[in-house]
Amino acid sequence: MALWARQVSRWRCLLQTARAAEFPRRLRICSGTAQACRGFASLALLPSRNDVFPWRLQAYRHVSAGSCSPPDSAKDGSFSSPESNLPSPVKQEQAKAETLPDLNAKILYEDWDDIPSSSALEEISEEEAVQIIAEPLLPLRSSTLRDYVDHSETLAKLVNLGVDLSQVEKRQKAGQLLLTLDFEKDIRKILLFLKDVGVEDNQLGPFLTKNPYILAEDVEALETRVAYLKSKKFGKAEIAQMVSRAPYLLLFSVERLDNRLGFFKNELGFSVKKTKDLVIRLPRLLTGKLEPVKENLQVCQIELGFQHNEIQQIVFKTPKILTASKKRLKQTFDYLHNIMGIPHHMLTRFPQVFNSKLLRIKERHMFLTFLGRAQYDPAQPSYISLDQLVSLPDEVFCTEIAKASIQDFEKFLKTL
Repeated sequence: MALWARQVSRWRCLLQTARAAEFPRRLRICSGTAQACRGFASLALLPSRNDVFPWRLQAYRHVSAGSCSPPDSAKDGSFSSPESNLPSPVKQEQAKAETLPDLNAKILYEDWDDIPSSSALEEISEEEAVQIIAEPLLPLRSSTLRDYVDHSETLAKLVNLGVDLSQVEKRQKAGQLLLTLDFEKDIRKILLFLKDVGVEDNQLGPFLTKNPYILAEDVEALETRVAYLKSKKFGKAEIAQMVSRAPYLLLFSVERLDNRLGFFKNELGFSVKKTKDLVIRLPRLLTGKLEPVKENLQVCQIELGFQHNEIQQIVFKTPKILTASKKRLKQTFDYLHNIMGIPHHMLTRFPQVFNSKLLRIKERHMFLTFLGRAQYDPAQPSYISLDQLVSLPDEVFCTEIAKASIQDFEKFLKTL
């Protein structure tokens, strides 16, 4: 049954094509009215069950006074041809034009699906060959986003924005995320939000390089987190600084941000103002893990021997000590306190010394000891503060603190 319906559909399409090519439009005139109406002859295809398909062209003309109704001849079952109602000149012209093609069974049964298409091996001219542009194939899998830049408008625009895709693809599932996003629909609104928060245009590329996951966040959720920071009395410039320096900050929910602020306030015994100042200067305290912070606080109190109020001063002046390596922290303290003889209260006054490289401290202290100028007691003459020891450039340190030339210092370092 399905095969029969398919054949009928093909024959009907063939007949309509022939009719469109051979038959002009007819002008139908409705008798009994002062107005002429235009009509179309309807084509009826009536296949029999015995696979004999006679084709009959029947035209139905409906005429009445002021309306289109069947004539009297139609009531008897006989229909007059549409040509009999046309003027003589028109009938003569249509008699010449209306010639049906010979549609025999062989043509009707021809399967149009079997008509061969042009072959890929068909020879073409050199001019046609030059005009063929072969598009590079899109790799199904790749370990780098570089292979997709030429195929993705989103990636191309991100590169122009300053995003380093070689760094982005190192982050888990970040590359797959970018390939699923549309720049206009998904990314542009995030960029506008970041600019509204205060991220500068030249910072957008580096920001997205560090945190591409923000592109999958809902803008309303991001706005809610910014509103929370404003409710905690963070100013617009302070929020912009925090977001720029800690790109993952806005991925944290309001609850997590609130818990982080409460942790530092309670653990350190800070006031609200001091807690705000602490996280403004080092906003990644809100986004990093809390375990290293807890461990460093215990190291300062138990292993290094600082009192609670001394730890408060050290942390407030040098917040990075909370995220420093425990091993480096203990090695630096050991050299300063046990080798150089710096007491706890002096280290509390100059905690920035813990951020300096231990090798630099050793080289300069040994050079001062060689010159006989290693004096770190403020009550003694020729006192040298820890700040001067570690912060000054080599040239200034040699001329103003060691009272020697840079060449002497370089020669001394070669003896170590």
